Amino acid sequence: MAKALIGYLDSDLRTPSHATVENARLRARVAELEALVLKLSEENDRLVARAAELLDTAPLQEMQPA
Repeated sequence: MAKALIGYLDSDLRTPSHATVENARLRARVAELEALVLKLSEENDRLVARAAELLDTAPLQEMQPA
């Protein structure tokens, strides 16, 4: 029985198993998405700061009756 189980498992260390390949692919994708989140967060911070500048420097218009 033990021989059957050992034969069932992929024990060849020279070739990466499917799980190892998939794990590496997923880790790379997570790193890519983390970089994208950081980039978008920085861009959002710049846009928020720019919007605050525009609101602070924009001349206030008095509302006119319709």
